[in-house]
Amino acid sequence: MRQKIAAGNWKMNLTLDEGLQLARYISNELDIYSDTQVILAAPYVYLKSLSDLTFPIRNLHIAAQNCHAKESGAYTGEIAIPMLKSINIEYVVIGHSERRAYFNESNAILKEKVDALIEQDMNIIFCCGEPLEVRKAEGHFDYVTEQLEASLCHLSPKQFKQVIIAYEPIWAIGTGETASPDQAQEMHAHIRSLIGEKLGREVAESTSILYGGSVKPANAQELFSMNDVDGGLVGGASLSGSSFLSIINAFS
Repeated sequence: MRQKIAAGNWKMNLTLDEGLQLARYISNELDIYSDTQVILAAPYVYLKSLSDLTFPIRNLHIAAQNCHAKESGAYTGEIAIPMLKSINIEYVVIGHSERRAYFNESNAILKEKVDALIEQDMNIIFCCGEPLEVRKAEGHFDYVTEQLEASLCHLSPKQFKQVIIAYEPIWAIGTGETASPDQAQEMHAHIRSLIGEKLGREVAESTSILYGGSVKPANAQELFSMNDVDGGLVGGASLSGSSFLSIINAFS
């Protein structure tokens, strides 16, 4: 059975006190016996405090929102994977459309990060998704296929066990627009089929694929009910404890 995952991406939001208060609320209200895994992707400067707070909770994890591919060096302002491991961070989000667009992260750069994370035994939340003009031109399947083939599909089946994929149509991120459940299912099925073609059916069936793009309590249950949608990578709605908890509970 594939892992069900509710991941919250805080982006560049919340103060430390606000972040800790939110994490405490989630940890206090979370069903620790649930099979749903909850991941909070927080700003770098909060990771140690959040890691210390949540470390004993089996189904609550902290993720970094990015990393550098090099282990160390003269890269002012960057964060290396061994630094993240030293504070018990096990997950890293890479390839988010905002990183691709604002910081010029190419498929080749992301491949380097993928390889570095795999080498360090880290879990990857790999984001992919198409802009509106590509969707309108009906090129979305080819666009996402290229992203995955260029950065992920060189991995072995064993290595791919460290990968979670998050499909985030760029036109739905922070816009209030959401891919319909059928649109999400269609793309998730395409991604799973591609993984099966490249790495085998067993890998495809065991890989969690999340949907991201204006996920909220009102639409989470319907989205998560789709056969190939294994959870969500949630933006704005993850900044409210009650809202995010409703999304976490949408699996049940």
